[in-house]
Amino acid sequence: MTRKLFTACLGTETNSFSPIPTGLELFKRTMLVRNGEHGEHPGLFALPLIEWKRLATERGWTVAEGLAAFATPAGNTTKPAFEALRDEILADLERAMPVDAVLLNLHGAMIADGYLDAEGDLLERVRERIGPDIPLLAELDLHGHQTETKLDAADVLIYYKEYPHLDARERSHEVFDIAVRMLEENLRPTMAMYDCKMLGIYPTTREPMESFVERMQALEREPGILSVSLAHGFPWGDTPEVGTRVVVVTNDDESLARTTADTLGKWVWDNRDELLAPFITPATAIAKTLPSPPGEAPFVIADTADNTGIGAAGDSTFVLQALIDRGVGGYAISPLWDPQAVDLAFEAGLGASLPMRIGGKLGPASGAPVDATVTVMGLKRRGLQRFGGAVVPLGDLAWLRIGDADDDDNAIDVVCNTHRVQAFHPDCFSEVGLDPMKVKSLIVKSTQHFHAGFGAVARDVLYAATDGTGSMEFANLPHQHVTAPLWPKVADPHQGS
Repeated sequence: MTRKLFTACLGTETNSFSPIPTGLELFKRTMLVRNGEHGEHPGLFALPLIEWKRLATERGWTVAEGLAAFATPAGNTTKPAFEALRDEILADLERAMPVDAVLLNLHGAMIADGYLDAEGDLLERVRERIGPDIPLLAELDLHGHQTETKLDAADVLIYYKEYPHLDARERSHEVFDIAVRMLEENLRPTMAMYDCKMLGIYPTTREPMESFVERMQALEREPGILSVSLAHGFPWGDTPEVGTRVVVVTNDDESLARTTADTLGKWVWDNRDELLAPFITPATAIAKTLPSPPGEAPFVIADTADNTGIGAAGDSTFVLQALIDRGVGGYAISPLWDPQAVDLAFEAGLGASLPMRIGGKLGPASGAPVDATVTVMGLKRRGLQRFGGAVVPLGDLAWLRIGDADDDDNAIDVVCNTHRVQAFHPDCFSEVGLDPMKVKSLIVKSTQHFHAGFGAVARDVLYAATDGTGSMEFANLPHQHVTAPLWPKVADPHQGS
């Protein structure tokens, strides 16, 4: 039987403490695609849509592709922007009806002015239009907020399992397979959720999270269990249902879903300290990397708070200033978002030496600008980097050297760019001519996604708990809309529950 699916995408990862508003222009600069025209270099959030169309076409089904909109993480989405994008998706759906199923690719941590659970609002409105019997399934980023609204509106919610997010395609296949079984085998998914009452960032490239992912996948091979997800949550979202939650989907077995979610959620709580990334101070990270001789694999230091992927500006100078104050060299930083510096470098030209004011432009969370004499070592228009099967734009790039142009061991190299994005891959250095394997230590503006590209080449990975918009001091995040007790703000929020 020929079936008709409706697909669409809407999302961003809202950092409520970011100074950058999220409006329509930011969506246009990131991903705003109509009619499935994703182009030659599709982004990460386009991949599920592309896979769903391919899988449906192979079955002889048709796909009505609605709007696909995603914005680089920043502050709250403006009300006009959210309502315009949401309403366009709903209008696309109404034109496509009748449909047999709706598959949505969402982030899950989108907050808009007047909408503390923006994607939950979208799911509710989709459900209102298609009624209770049409399957509604969604794939979400594991940093999404797992809310009661999302749980009530959707039949199936499946979150990424990996951090860094290298499994978007795999999860899209799970969503599609369950949709097929709902349509052809009368499958009746049932979901349950466990609230761990935790705030945190949990890399899956290290234990015990690595084994926990394997445990979730093993449970999905058990009879009756369709999907197991850990929604890590996004600590910097100021919304009432922020936090870490387990979601289990079963085949019409509420008891199995509940007991499985409870068991896994309690394990997550019991292992909370070990799940967090091993954060150290920037001073400790620098001290650990000083003995690194040239010729060996580089250390990689993550500037975790200045990650555009969690809404930071990407232009902070705290680590750069610390290197200058200590008088050390052999370090390279990328990417530091500074379009003005890039423009000046292109104007001056390759090899030019000039005074430059670098970074620190977006407010106190970015630190003070750094004034230095720099040499323009490399220039590149329209740079790209790889991540998880997608290609990510870097914008124009300028490699600026602080120190002697001929002294690799004692200089500090800064790669500035024009497109606000985090470090995913060594491409963010090599695109502009800087060989990352010849640097003693690489400083990447990222929290964890950098591990996908840098983990295999790093001598060691160090997570620096830096100052900035994405502070890892979770107990001190200034939430205004969060009243529920959460660890580490509260020592034991489960006490008495």
